[in-house]
Amino acid sequence: MERRSWAEPYKIKMVEPIKMTTPSEREAAVAEAGFNTFLLKSEDVYIDLLTDSGTSAMSDAQWGAMMMGDEAYAGSRSFYRLVDAVSDVYGYEELIPTHQGRGAEHILSQILIKPGDVIPGNMYFTTTRFHQEYAGGRFADVIIDEAHLPASTHEFKGNVDLTKLSELIDEVGADKIPYISVETNVNMAGGQPISMQNLRETYELCKQHGILVMLDATRAVENAYFIKVREAGYEDVSIAKILREICSYSDGATVSSKKDNLVNIGGFLALRDPDLARKARSLVVAFEGLHTYGGMSGRDMEALATGIREMVATDDHVRARIGQVEYLGNRILKIGVPIVQPIGGHGVFIDASLVLAHIDQELFPAQALTAAIYRDSGVRGMERGAVSAGRDPLTGLNRRPKLELVRLTLPRRVYTQAHMDVVAESIEAVYENRAAIRGLRFTYEPEDLRFFQARFEEV
Repeated sequence: MERRSWAEPYKIKMVEPIKMTTPSEREAAVAEAGFNTFLLKSEDVYIDLLTDSGTSAMSDAQWGAMMMGDEAYAGSRSFYRLVDAVSDVYGYEELIPTHQGRGAEHILSQILIKPGDVIPGNMYFTTTRFHQEYAGGRFADVIIDEAHLPASTHEFKGNVDLTKLSELIDEVGADKIPYISVETNVNMAGGQPISMQNLRETYELCKQHGILVMLDATRAVENAYFIKVREAGYEDVSIAKILREICSYSDGATVSSKKDNLVNIGGFLALRDPDLARKARSLVVAFEGLHTYGGMSGRDMEALATGIREMVATDDHVRARIGQVEYLGNRILKIGVPIVQPIGGHGVFIDASLVLAHIDQELFPAQALTAAIYRDSGVRGMERGAVSAGRDPLTGLNRRPKLELVRLTLPRRVYTQAHMDVVAESIEAVYENRAAIRGLRFTYEPEDLRFFQARFEEV
């Protein structure tokens, strides 16, 4: 008999109290934060869906592993356990640990990018593009057009458009393209996966031109799940085996371990070429820490090694994780609120350009909607639109991305379905009163990665 329902594949052993604030308290908090949810104090947040980065609940096995951490400055045995875990699960032999994913992005950019280079990718991510530009490169978007259409139900909106990639190679020359950055479960597109077939074809095309393929494998486990349930021939293949195949079509990967790997801090750069790895290790010593800890403590590496094995030990973990995201997304869809479809792997993305059609993109509708949701219920989300896109470095004008989204990102193993019901009810209330929401303008705008620290006022 087919199983009629599913439940989380764990039971709760420890709890952390949270409390609902009053409307007046939330009004004061959001004003103090300059309408930027990044600047809210966590104690003023009821349900925190800002990010799934470093916010997961660790298992009893991970907490136990932390007690085994070897804090030796050099040659820590915890490092070698991490090396073995990455090799066994991802299939990469060369490991450079970093404090988190952006440390790996920085090192990869520095060892491969020269001024004037072009780095194609299946949609930008904020810190990735920053490090590419900081190294003198230029990002070029080669994702399929459907990725920019929230209502499109294309099952693999993270796919690389091979025609766009070929035209870029012809335009700038393969010698100007050190690598293509391929993100699994594309964040800015709404957590949308890339198919195995497309990844394989991208790898083959790049090999023909001597271009490296570097994965952002931060959410590769979630991508593996979508391949399992959507791509023919993989329905009976384990998540662990699908993950290994994903990585086989690459020359290396950056990973923020604060997502799939179920830890609160950590990351790594994984490579196949020993010579590239030697260059990376020279930089990790300068920017992160010795090459056998790279900014992490021994106990961090123990928890990470355990989390890497745990995330693929069974398929139940990722099935339940994405199932909770789908539960929230379907509840919001039933209300009639437009979201990115299909529902993504790590969060629900509300189309703020449609919800707040009366607010021009220059007045940051996604930022305004994010603040309105917090005001209503204490639920904290994140803007993924014009504020995140930043300014064009040549014109100084605000970039106007096609996607103007509010991201509600679910931490792993943290909240219950009842919390998701509360979130959906808040979205409904805000949607019903959307005409009263006003746009925002900057009162403080940082030069780089402005969405983290910018402040706004209502227009």
